[in-house]
Amino acid sequence: MFRPADYWFDLPSAQIAQTPSAVRDASRLLIVGGGAGEGAAEGEGRGPALRDAMFPDLVDALPADAVLIANDTKVIPARVFGVRPTGGAVELLFLEPVEGTMSASASGSASASASASIWRCLAKASGPLRPGQTLSVGEVTLTVAQERGPDGSLAISVPGDALAFLDAHGQLPLPHYIDRAPGADDGERYQTMFARDPGAVAAPTAGLHMTPAVAARLAARGVTLATLTLHVGWGTFAPIRVDDVRQHAMHEERYTIPAATAALVASGRPVVALGTTALRALESAATAPGQLAIGPGRTRLFVHPGSGHRFRIVHHLLTNFHLPESTLLMLVCAFASGDDGTDGTARILAAYRHAVAAGYRFFSYGDAMLVSRGV
Repeated sequence: MFRPADYWFDLPSAQIAQTPSAVRDASRLLIVGGGAGEGAAEGEGRGPALRDAMFPDLVDALPADAVLIANDTKVIPARVFGVRPTGGAVELLFLEPVEGTMSASASGSASASASASIWRCLAKASGPLRPGQTLSVGEVTLTVAQERGPDGSLAISVPGDALAFLDAHGQLPLPHYIDRAPGADDGERYQTMFARDPGAVAAPTAGLHMTPAVAARLAARGVTLATLTLHVGWGTFAPIRVDDVRQHAMHEERYTIPAATAALVASGRPVVALGTTALRALESAATAPGQLAIGPGRTRLFVHPGSGHRFRIVHHLLTNFHLPESTLLMLVCAFASGDDGTDGTARILAAYRHAVAAGYRFFSYGDAMLVSRGV
């Protein structure tokens, strides 16, 4: 199962959600169990037991003493449109600040006007952008600080506070499969209820379904909600361009594990990751089963069937439905596998076929599924 094509499934374009559900927690939830049941591959007698539910049914589907861990990153208006001195159009996608170059305003200095931030950006332009060249975004002049790196990104210098610049001039970076411009509702609906720390270029989409009402019901049942931060980067969604997935290199993403979250994990209670981004941060920070390193870190973790990764923290995963041949779908397939070597790929792809046949909505604004480890 090392070919991207091993993770392909057919999806009618009409099932790619273009808008969020009318109400956040009115989305559907596919609960993936184990053993005999619907969803078995054709000609086989066993397959995953699948239960069609609604998102609020999550309350009764989780262990009563679980710790549910969400990603509190906040999506920034990272897409910026500018022009070169020649009049040529340039589109930038701001990815992350270059370490050690945060502006004075970001660090609280009063002399922010004389400072600058340098950010890694993806750029689309009619011709190459070279160090020293400038482009204008409104009244603001940006400067190319470095040549393109191995990942194709440029270093762009922004005068003053880059986050304030983005708030004034940026646009929400909706995924490419949402075939429309961002609307008024997206500013609120493409953020989770946990969004606190600006830095992501895409939403941790499993968290988009959660509401204070569902959270209150979970708390009443004994489930504890906790958070961490992983700033979702472009690399999580970058397509695999190699024939063998073992040759694919993930881009780095920044995360932070709070001490309170690490303490809850160390308590031994079942851990539920609210999304693949929370799972990647938890598993990247694991030092031993049930133990996390506290504080900031960076991860390139790419988990796929056959990667050899052993899950040491997460027992249950709440996640949206992912693109065919994507690293996120491969991660879910690996999560569904057993420590005894049983492969979860057939189990997850059977669940996806069921979701397609049952009319579930897919990708960022789509529905969700709950998968338990090794069940």
